[in-house]
Amino acid sequence: MQALWMLLAALFFSTMGVCVKFASAHFNTFEIVFYRGLVGSLVLLCMMRVGGIPMSTRVPMMHLWRNVVGVISLTVWFFAIGILPLATAMTLNYMSSIWIATFLLGGSVLVQRSNTPIRQQAPLFIAVLLGFAGVALMLRPTLAPDQVSGALAGLMSGLFAAFAYLQVAALARAGEPETRTVFYFSIAALVTGGAGMLVVGTSPWHWPSALWLLPVGLFALFGQLCMTRAYSRGAAIVVANLQYSGIIFSGIYGMVFFGDRLPLIGWLGMALIAVSGITATALRARAVPNAPPEEL
Repeated sequence: MQALWMLLAALFFSTMGVCVKFASAHFNTFEIVFYRGLVGSLVLLCMMRVGGIPMSTRVPMMHLWRNVVGVISLTVWFFAIGILPLATAMTLNYMSSIWIATFLLGGSVLVQRSNTPIRQQAPLFIAVLLGFAGVALMLRPTLAPDQVSGALAGLMSGLFAAFAYLQVAALARAGEPETRTVFYFSIAALVTGGAGMLVVGTSPWHWPSALWLLPVGLFALFGQLCMTRAYSRGAAIVVANLQYSGIIFSGIYGMVFFGDRLPLIGWLGMALIAVSGITATALRARAVPNAPPEEL
């Protein structure tokens, strides 16, 4: 059952990506971020009221940092989805596990603890190299000149998502309820999107294209709730690896809805990124068996 929850989460996030891509044809990135935050915050506020979870927190600065990096990741990811093939944009966001492994390697090199020789980090180093090789394979044959900004945004989304995951784990260790953490993140998305709209302007509403804004927030929220349920009731390593099924869902969606046709070498690059992320997650779990799982 735990595996099913994670598969559902991956499906919901991929479906959210479809809605973002359709919405991006009619609305700018800040508008989509705004309505994603609006829908999520309203639903979560009701959930907190029903569950008796107070809005006050003992660690406001931890929430602030999580929201800063999380909203940056969300904004540039939505931008990338509007430009790149759906499966490509989703896969670049899944680079977060590889970025975290890169941080760990960098820390090991700088600290060089006596009980953790650098040579013992060789498997993790190879996994990281495979991940970035996958990026090279995926982007080089599929990237058009007008997609360079989307590729850079996709890589940035994965990098900042890694920071956000680490902060979510820290909030969990501090005893913060997941609902409150996600609620504050939704509020931050709402505020950031609104501020961006004041700068870049807004788009005219046309029906039924405006209807794409509602499912963006709903599917993002459903994905978060399913992922939380999967992590709370299942083996973290199995659950974390199943998130890469989102690459398959996104690839199918891209071909069906948008006519995306990636060459074989592009699919090979995606496979390398998935294998690298799974390997890095497994190696980290072995090194720190009691560490809390990552959550989106």
